[in-house]
Amino acid sequence: MASFRSSLGFSALLPGLLLLFPMGGFTQRPADGVPPQKKQVLLGTVAQGLGMAHVQPEQIDNDFSRRVYTLYLKHLDGSKRFLLQPDVKQLQRYETSIDDEIKQGKHEFLDLSTTLINQRVQEAQALYRELLQQPFEFTANETFETDAEKQAFPADAAARRDRWRRLLKYQTMTRVSELMDEQSRQQTKSLAATKAKPSDATLSAPVRTPAQLEADARKQVLKYYDEFFSDLRQTDEADRLAEFANTVANTFDPHSEYFAPKDKTNFDLALTGRLEGTGAQLSEKDGQISVAYLVPGSASYRQGELKAGDIILRVGQGAAEPVAVEGLRMDKVVQMIRGKKGTEVRLTVKKPDASTKVISIIRDVVVLEETYAQSAVINDGGKKIGYILLPSFYADFNHNGGRNSADDVKAELQKLKKENVQGVVLDLRFNGGGSLQDAAEMAGLFVANGPMVQVKSRQGAADLVSDPDPKVQYDGPLAVLVNKYSASASEILAGAIQDYKRGVIVGNTTYGKGTVQRIFELDDIMSPALASLKPFGSLKMTIQKYYRVTGSSTQFKGVTPDIPVPDAYSALADGEQDTDYPLKWDEITPAQFKPWAAAPNVEKLAAASRQRVAASPAFGLLTDAVQGMVKRQKVTQVSLNLAAYRAEQQEAHAAAEKFKQTQQAAPTLEVAPLLAATTAAPADSAANSRATRFVKPLRKDLTLREAVAVIQDQL
Repeated sequence: MASFRSSLGFSALLPGLLLLFPMGGFTQRPADGVPPQKKQVLLGTVAQGLGMAHVQPEQIDNDFSRRVYTLYLKHLDGSKRFLLQPDVKQLQRYETSIDDEIKQGKHEFLDLSTTLINQRVQEAQALYRELLQQPFEFTANETFETDAEKQAFPADAAARRDRWRRLLKYQTMTRVSELMDEQSRQQTKSLAATKAKPSDATLSAPVRTPAQLEADARKQVLKYYDEFFSDLRQTDEADRLAEFANTVANTFDPHSEYFAPKDKTNFDLALTGRLEGTGAQLSEKDGQISVAYLVPGSASYRQGELKAGDIILRVGQGAAEPVAVEGLRMDKVVQMIRGKKGTEVRLTVKKPDASTKVISIIRDVVVLEETYAQSAVINDGGKKIGYILLPSFYADFNHNGGRNSADDVKAELQKLKKENVQGVVLDLRFNGGGSLQDAAEMAGLFVANGPMVQVKSRQGAADLVSDPDPKVQYDGPLAVLVNKYSASASEILAGAIQDYKRGVIVGNTTYGKGTVQRIFELDDIMSPALASLKPFGSLKMTIQKYYRVTGSSTQFKGVTPDIPVPDAYSALADGEQDTDYPLKWDEITPAQFKPWAAAPNVEKLAAASRQRVAASPAFGLLTDAVQGMVKRQKVTQVSLNLAAYRAEQQEAHAAAEKFKQTQQAAPTLEVAPLLAATTAAPADSAANSRATRFVKPLRKDLTLREAVAVIQDQL
């Protein structure tokens, strides 16, 4: 997320806000609940505050009510395993009156939904225990729909029972399949050990029967649901209130959120999802925990198998039995994955192509040097092409002598110029953003001073963020790599390079996040009369939008590359437009700017690239693999026949392996880390190791190879 300093004050924008709510005498907090007045004040403050100060506010009307109703049902029971259709019919009476309730200080919809979900959770708890008492058989040709959005709520108790039966059967079957694979691997190891040392033959583990494997798998599922429902039953009225307030915020846009008052550690985790020990950043959607981002230099980043978009199914501590995490709160999953340096965590993940994989990660500290900009030299056809990887737009906002990305990229450009490179590739793939000012200054390294991005609040004219330095640090051919995971500040930089016609954007359409958020502490704006009801928590609100110098927003649409290149990660990834209630694309008045005089001939370069990609065997195999992955991703109904399920998994694994082999079979680029990085401290084995680790994946990078070819076309 790009950062931008703003003088906007929440209290200044909300004059007299608290006068909107009845201010009668406040009752004491119930021993086991939330005071009605706190619900009234919190929900009113969140809704009215967003309605007044959000960059693109929604009217608190019937349409708003419908949005809150639809999204809260999704948050309340997104899996559609608890509520019945008669329950939904009761709640539907409030579909167009939630706005009136909030204005009048009422909360009947929230109270009724809480009563209904608590009752259905209690019933489901007895149901899963009963269903898991008897063995499952996996020979019938029945299926289970894994995508809840394709299902309706169960019509009655019998339909709910069948849904739970299929769910439990599916989860037991997947564990049976994994136990079969594990047993097969153990037998292979034992056989190899026996051949090497016949005297150890008696030490091999006994082979378990299918019935024993099913019983073991069912015990694992039972243990998971015992823990899951234990957590679920601890969800109290305050939690429901917080979720409802968050839903109200989410209906304005997906980046506006309410955070309940938590201790500092949990609050930070909720905001960042960053996990100590592995360096994975998580997100939660519809009860599923997925990997949103990998911190460069972290254990998971260096291990290489965990990828953004992977859904975490189970977490295991070393060789211990893994624990299923679907439906668990994200902060609990965070605690399970965190750990001390040197310990092992095993993550069972579902890949975007529907295949599953167990990934072992040895927890470690982040290697800070790998979070910063790095460069290398590519030797291609007797010519040198510079390469700069920028993992994020980092900056020292507190002015404590820390590093910032604009200065670091400037330094890397100086190194590359000393190497006499004839072109530069700037890699912004998987760069989720960061400092807006650094993005503007970085664009200024390639063009003369001028506006690089426009930032607009709800009212007033747009502010121009410019590069103050008129000097151009590098004026040669430039290609910028982007993909679906390039977001926010990455989109600002790529958009500026494209608008100034300074270089060529290569890759895939970016994520499409063009907004700025700010966090407000609600306690700071509350009247002293409400002191007994504190704490109220925090509200993260979208207060500004970014616009390119052309006036076009990066929001929703992202940045479209000049030269598209096939890419598996982007083809399977979600963007801003796939979120709930994203702000739409719009445009404002263009800024005055002067395009680059020696603009590249984009049409000619794109035509040459299309011919290369079409004629490339490697890209042909990649395109076939991506099409297969996209097709499998759309198949959400799985067989509950064990043999059929295992055949589907084997097909998915074979396709994944073929994709991996496709990458390995690609032509090799000659990439070397800069001499400065490897000779400054010859005895520093860690630095040399980092340099080697940095360039290794680049040698088989098809998109990078095509970017190099685009540079070559300009020489």
